[in-house]
Amino acid sequence: MLDVRSFKGVDCVSDHYLVTAKVRERVSVSQQTAQKLDVKRFILKLSELGVTKLYQIKISESFAAFGNFNS
Repeated sequence: MLDVRSFKGVDCVSDHYLVTAKVRERVSVSQQTAQKLDVKRFILKLSELGVTKLYQIKISESFAAFGNFNS
């Protein structure tokens, strides 16, 4: 938390006070490296000939189904 303030004079017809806060969040580096490893693993898997052909067939079927849906 960077900054927290309460405002007691705010007219909101309640017995509560308005509170504002500034918060800074940080993304963990380990999650980013894990995603890069998943992409590398995916690319290595696609380099196999049988997997590449199967992936191309599945993608073409998906686009064909999408094309039929819009018509």
